Amino acid sequence: MSAPLTVSIPHSLGREEAARRLKSGLARATAGVPMVKIEHERWDGDRLDLRVRAMGQVASGNVDVLDDRVNVEVTLPWLLQRFADIAQATIKSRGKLLLEKK
Repeated sequence: MSAPLTVSIPHSLGREEAARRLKSGLARATAGVPMVKIEHERWDGDRLDLRVRAMGQVASGNVDVLDDRVNVEVTLPWLLQRFADIAQATIKSRGKLLLEKK
């Protein structure tokens, strides 16, 4: 098993508003990435457990919403490890878009 990919996305929204934006916008965030599909999404308070499918492979992870940042941790199967840098950049940029002040 490979080490998890981790991303920390800072915000100044507060925990409640950040969680609300993530809950309402997660599907939109992945819509622009046609090869990625969310298969499972379960919120428990401010923590999201999820499973995504990309290129026929399944990755699992979690999202922890904190007062000043969102921490994302995803474990990629070995076939997707070569795309870890791209996945990390995509998670960070899409997450920032969801959390930007509107």
